[in-house]
Amino acid sequence: MMDKNNLWKFGTREIVYSAIGAALYGVLNWVFNNLTLPGSTLVSIRPPVVIPMFMGIVFGPWVGLFTGFVGNVIGDLLSGYGFFWAWDVGNGLLGLIPGLLPYVGITEIKTGRDYVYAIVACIVAAFVGIAFPALLADPFILRNIDFNGGLTTEFLPAGITDAVNGAILTPILLYAWNAYRARSGR
Repeated sequence: MMDKNNLWKFGTREIVYSAIGAALYGVLNWVFNNLTLPGSTLVSIRPPVVIPMFMGIVFGPWVGLFTGFVGNVIGDLLSGYGFFWAWDVGNGLLGLIPGLLPYVGITEIKTGRDYVYAIVACIVAAFVGIAFPALLADPFILRNIDFNGGLTTEFLPAGITDAVNGAILTPILLYAWNAYRARSGR
């Protein structure tokens, strides 16, 4: 992880991690795009949301933002969905928000408290990431945000699914990352 002083750095290292993260996220999005949540409309079960969240926490908010934004573009294009900038920004926010943990004093995920902060950041990112396109830019969702329509069939299922995936899978990846770093001496 990074400290607050280097948080917004975006050099060669960050470009490489962003490209790796975006490619991984894009391909995994393509794989999972057709696995929809029963009882909802257009909501995919998306374990890959953990990729931008993890990348943001470990390598910083720019890497998380790029991973989510570009990875979503790749996944949508591979799936034949086209380009929807608001959804791409929303996916970028999935990585940017957890990458801001150094602003609350979390520069490494080591203690139980650090993991709780990471989980909370992932949950917040999931709902902000879906709220951005749903409320600001996507007229299909916007006109369906009511208690009988889009709120219960799209917004909440998508936000909850992404939050659960992030809350469960991100700590697992962080734990594995920390174990790798400990074994490799990094």
